[in-house]
Amino acid sequence: MTEKTPQHDAAGAAVHLRDDEFDQQVIQSATPVVVDFWAPWCPPCRRLAPLLDELAAEYGQRLKVVKINVDENPVQAGNFAVRSIPTLLLFRQGRLVHRQTGAGSKQQIQELFEAFLAGAGNNSGSC
Repeated sequence: MTEKTPQHDAAGAAVHLRDDEFDQQVIQSATPVVVDFWAPWCPPCRRLAPLLDELAAEYGQRLKVVKINVDENPVQAGNFAVRSIPTLLLFRQGRLVHRQTGAGSKQQIQELFEAFLAGAGNNSGSC
């Protein structure tokens, strides 16, 4: 896998994180974060990937979208009891506030992101 700086690339696409980058890039992030747990052999994950890249570009600096390959980075998947992929974990101020398993349409994911951002000012634990 090609190393990338754990930021959005120039096109705003989601970027890949390693287990050892998780705390800094997710838990310590001032920006709300969506973490996609995925694997390259997973067909639903491959269908979701371009949607997440598009949405990462659309949401720009309001939302950080990162991806963790569970085969190469099993620690965080284990820490968050990810049993099925794709799984999206949504973090606000370092706290897990929502979990979604399975792929959805772009509209469904966008609605999830909008609800998540609408609640970004509170820590109620819900989107």
